[in-house]
Amino acid sequence: MNKKIVMLVGHGQSAKFMYNGLKDEFEIIHVLRAGYTSKGRMNFLKRRAKRLGYSKLIGQILFQICCVRLLSVFSKARINELKKNLPLSDEDIKEDILIDVPSVNSDECLEVLKRLDPDIIIVNGTEIISKKILNGVKATFVNTHVGITPKYRGVHGGYWALASDDKENCGVTVHLVDAGIDTGGILRQGVIRISSQDNFTTYPYLQLAEGIRCMKLALIDIMNDNILPVKRDLESKLWYHPTLWQYLYVRITKGVK
Repeated sequence: MNKKIVMLVGHGQSAKFMYNGLKDEFEIIHVLRAGYTSKGRMNFLKRRAKRLGYSKLIGQILFQICCVRLLSVFSKARINELKKNLPLSDEDIKEDILIDVPSVNSDECLEVLKRLDPDIIIVNGTEIISKKILNGVKATFVNTHVGITPKYRGVHGGYWALASDDKENCGVTVHLVDAGIDTGGILRQGVIRISSQDNFTTYPYLQLAEGIRCMKLALIDIMNDNILPVKRDLESKLWYHPTLWQYLYVRITKGVK
């Protein structure tokens, strides 16, 4: 049975990689691209500060400013190599199938999804999706998470696995989307292997390539009505951005870049 596929994405580069990695094998009828308002970003930072404390939040911001920018500059050649060899295409999504909505949880987004009436919604790089959206359409929501769940929920799952001396769980998960944070049933998982050339800014490229492979297999299962989600008996933990001092400590003591 043919099923209608829609993507629900953010503005990040990963959405382009995922779309281009899938479009030749699966018909994606539309891509909804959701914005992220300044008010929403401010509320996010306030919640993060309340949960973690301002000192940790400041440390995370300093890490992004001081380390991530520098690593990105020095890793350009490696990133280009990965994009070419994996391969990963960041070609723009075709305008005729692209629909912009204010945010993933907006009424406009829900209205468009209801009109399109998809069977499968591939999620990539959005905010946490509300129950209003998840329950508003009769579709299977499926997401790619750059970490092995449930052990590495949240962000930078590959990096945190390496920082925890847990290479066998440095990978990616394709899972069903529920109201939690990376808590949905697991459809596929894959592990990546890094080289001495890789670092915090290149791990996601390796994970995205493996994630596309896993997503293809998951979509085939869904198309064939053969969804068998699993729950792994692993410690469940939510991870955040490293602080500047956390990153430097792990790099000095463990050599994890």
